Amino acid sequence: MKQERTKVYLGTHTMDDWNIHIASTDQGVCYIGSPNQSRDEVETWIQKNISSPYLIVSQANQQSVVNELQAYLQGEQEHFTSTLDIIGTAFQQDVWQACQLIPYGETRSYSQIAEAIQRPKAVRAVGTAIGANPLLFIIPCHRIIAKDGGLAGFRAGKDVKKYLLALERK
Repeated sequence: MKQERTKVYLGTHTMDDWNIHIASTDQGVCYIGSPNQSRDEVETWIQKNISSPYLIVSQANQQSVVNELQAYLQGEQEHFTSTLDIIGTAFQQDVWQACQLIPYGETRSYSQIAEAIQRPKAVRAVGTAIGANPLLFIIPCHRIIAKDGGLAGFRAGKDVKKYLLALERK
């Protein structure tokens, strides 16, 4: 029996001074790349996380999320309503869901997220899950900081994290 291939639409969008690669399936947006990174970042994620992907270079199914991202980056929108296809382990999804509950303009520590998912000893695993977040901006992992208040890591880099936190504090 031949395995059904998953259509993955891959588009590149310019927002502010950033080029951002976005991948979506027929179920919704599944990956938002780091600003100004090569397309290899998203293609590597697709190959690792989607069984039998069929890549289609197209911006189909992405205009809604692009509009929302642009409004967010201009400080005009705090919440996202685009349809998502969140791909990750059950643990990752628990962590990402806890991140989505952090109010706009606020931050939490890795240990607070571990406590929120009732896994207080899993702080390092929480950090790993946050680093694997496929939906930058929408799953607001930039709102996670070190216990001492430091920025800690971020897939898109500390400069982008600083920018997003400052944007949300305005």
